Amino acid sequence: MKPVTRRATLAGLGISIPALVTLSACGGGTQPAGGGGSPSSLSVWALTGAKQDTYQLSFDSWNEANPDNPFASEYFANDSYKEKIRTAIGSGNAPTLVFNWAGGTLADYVANESVVDLTGKVDEVLSRTIDSIAGVAQVDGKQYGVPNNDTQPVILYYNTELFESNGVTPPTTWAELMSAVETFKAAGITPISLAGQSVWPELMYIQYLTDRIGGEGVFQNVLAGEADAWSDPAITAALERIVELVDAGAFGSNFGSVAADAGADAALVHTGKAAMLLQGSWVYGTFKQDAPDFVADGKLGFLNFPSVEGGTGDPANVVGNPANYWSVSADAEPEVQELAIQYLNEFNLNEEMVDSFLSIGAIPAVQGIEDKLPELDDGDFLSFAYDMVLSAPHFQLSWDQALAPAPAQELLTNLSQVFLGEKEPADFVAAMNATLAS
Repeated sequence: MKPVTRRATLAGLGISIPALVTLSACGGGTQPAGGGGSPSSLSVWALTGAKQDTYQLSFDSWNEANPDNPFASEYFANDSYKEKIRTAIGSGNAPTLVFNWAGGTLADYVANESVVDLTGKVDEVLSRTIDSIAGVAQVDGKQYGVPNNDTQPVILYYNTELFESNGVTPPTTWAELMSAVETFKAAGITPISLAGQSVWPELMYIQYLTDRIGGEGVFQNVLAGEADAWSDPAITAALERIVELVDAGAFGSNFGSVAADAGADAALVHTGKAAMLLQGSWVYGTFKQDAPDFVADGKLGFLNFPSVEGGTGDPANVVGNPANYWSVSADAEPEVQELAIQYLNEFNLNEEMVDSFLSIGAIPAVQGIEDKLPELDDGDFLSFAYDMVLSAPHFQLSWDQALAPAPAQELLTNLSQVFLGEKEPADFVAAMNATLAS
């Protein structure tokens, strides 16, 4: 990929972009770090899954080159990690490298002086990462983290066989999407798989719809804490279209019992029970793992989210997670902080780590790799997703990560109630406006 030019400065959470993709799977060994981080030695916690082996490869390389200052590493499932790191940060026992999603959580770390200002200290690693993605880890113009993996846009997947057999054209507009919903429902097929039990996949709908209808500035006003920012007409219109989908039977009658963590939402698509799925790029790996022939036979299609007639947002915009990030714990001793910064500059997202990510079908947030994508086994999907986000004028970080933890939980709770028909759009707006005043 040729070097990318920054098109906009990020105010933390919406980004003007080149970025790409992740896949998920299982694997990896660990080097236990014990119950918490030590301020006098290097330690790191990260997530289990497909990328665990790549992280460990990088730490092993550091350890080999620095035998007197090795990293102790430990890995956790997503929810377990979030609970553990919250406790560790609060008690001053965080690992040296703090794995995070940036957004509201990183802003809290900064406000509480829990992480180190890296401005001017990580220029070497920043020189090889994509500017716009690195900018997500800035708070008040200062750098508090660096990308450590790939980027994760949200994509509309579909079962090409079901579309062909029912004479449906892949939807690129809201009207076409609603027409497809009507056709599949009449054929006894769930139009769109949705893991409502997990709740967070529902965010993808309000995010894309709000952006398509009103543009990225709508949520930026929420982030800025403007009074009654949730009352923007675009948010109400987005909620009304969600209700339209639910009332049309788009998600079937049992979506509230479907969980994403077990890949149940993807299973409905590759078994032919559902026609579409709006999910992150990581779900491609779930399809490959659980239904390899389905993917190999070209039965999995992918699209950007449809445009909305009359909307003022750019239909090329994307939402999702730009990347994950390493920050450096302020609790670590100064000499340990310096070692961590040395690791970030010399080993994080270096050539070895990039090649390892590519080998598992994940695209790291670095410059100069697009020419490699067509040569990979998953080149069609990876090139599609890469082109999709590379051309996006704006990439919006997932709202539950962009917001501080308390309003993020309120968002998930209230949005779930809208999907379940327990709350009207106006009630959602009022409840969320109340979080701005808190």
